[in-house]
Amino acid sequence: VAFGLYFPRKEYSENVYIDQPAGTPLLRIHALRDSHGEVAHFHLCQNLIISRARSHENHWFQIREKTGLLYLSKSLDREEFNMLSVGNWMPLSKVMLYVFLSSHPFQEKECDSATRATVFLSLINATAPACSSLTARQLCFTEMDLSFHIEENKPPGTFHQLQLPSVHHLCQNLSISYKLLAAEGMPFRYNENTTGVSVTQRLDREERERYELIAKCTVREGFREMQVEVPFLVNVLDEDDSPPFLPNGTDTADAVVEFNRKEGTVLATLTVYDADTTPIYPLESSRKKYTGTIITDDPWISETFRVEHIFDEIHFSPNGSQVRGTQHEY
Repeated sequence: VAFGLYFPRKEYSENVYIDQPAGTPLLRIHALRDSHGEVAHFHLCQNLIISRARSHENHWFQIREKTGLLYLSKSLDREEFNMLSVGNWMPLSKVMLYVFLSSHPFQEKECDSATRATVFLSLINATAPACSSLTARQLCFTEMDLSFHIEENKPPGTFHQLQLPSVHHLCQNLSISYKLLAAEGMPFRYNENTTGVSVTQRLDREERERYELIAKCTVREGFREMQVEVPFLVNVLDEDDSPPFLPNGTDTADAVVEFNRKEGTVLATLTVYDADTTPIYPLESSRKKYTGTIITDDPWISETFRVEHIFDEIHFSPNGSQVRGTQHEY
């Protein structure tokens, strides 16, 4: 099934300060392709969700359709801040925006695409802080975890930018550089010119389900140098692409029934492994994936015997890394 373009993360967050000038870049949103040749188009739903019950027309935020750069299209003044915050006594107010994704240009007011990411903007009742007052951690990384989801068997592409557009725009006198620390042979690349991180090949979840890297940032100001490191995690999402297999190669079990067996006696067992999926909830959906059947024309056998199906999560270890799967027992 082709699902089309997708977001490598479902949520993004950033701070917005009073009186930041129009044109200030806030954050960069990325998309990955489902198939070669797709081109991503980003679109912002023109409604700000202020709290569950309230929304407001968005006059302040815009996204570049082809690059996914979210920016301030209009400066947010104190009066507007008070209107958007639940009450003007709060130092911080959170608003929510939806970003939509499509492989062709958006028509106006298209706000119902299934592929969307949520952007949480913290409106802060203060002007933007001076660069000298920010810690290395604040200059280098947002408060978001650097955690991403990449679907297996999909084309490579760039899925994150380490440089923070808002800080880069604000603190041009500082030198901020990054490195991505990864074990030899990991399928990720860091581009120093764009600060983009890309996956370099199609991933296979049945080979490896999780990659743990480290993003390292160095801030230089005159002769001062500060460094900060944070975890950078990539989870590989599953596609149902591996057939189930039998641990000992046999797909039938013979049952020998002796006289006078008690009800509930187990007569034969058959085990099936599925490296693809893990037990899904509700459990009925996992149960329906495979069914066990007694093949017989004899109604007495159908009434007297039954197949029970239990399943558990197990771990496989290809290449020394743990991958989850399911063991079905009949």
